[in-house]
Amino acid sequence: MDKKYSKEEIYQKICEILTEEFEIEQTKIKDDANLFTDLDLDSIDAVDMAVRLQQFTDKRISPEEFKQIKTVKDVVEAVYKLV
Repeated sequence: MDKKYSKEEIYQKICEILTEEFEIEQTKIKDDANLFTDLDLDSIDAVDMAVRLQQFTDKRISPEEFKQIKTVKDVVEAVYKLV
């Protein structure tokens, strides 16, 4: 799938994953929300999220880049760079 997604489309997909897979309230999901302290994800959740995003984009976030991701906005930016 070589579709170019907008940042808004990526953000919407991330929100969908966070609410459906991790049962996080939509109101908690903001650009600057920290995945670990604000949204209570752990490292296994983060890996699960990366897998879901890989399925969405057909591209993989590198482990080095993955370690730099802290906020929802960081996830959007990392995925946007891939597509």
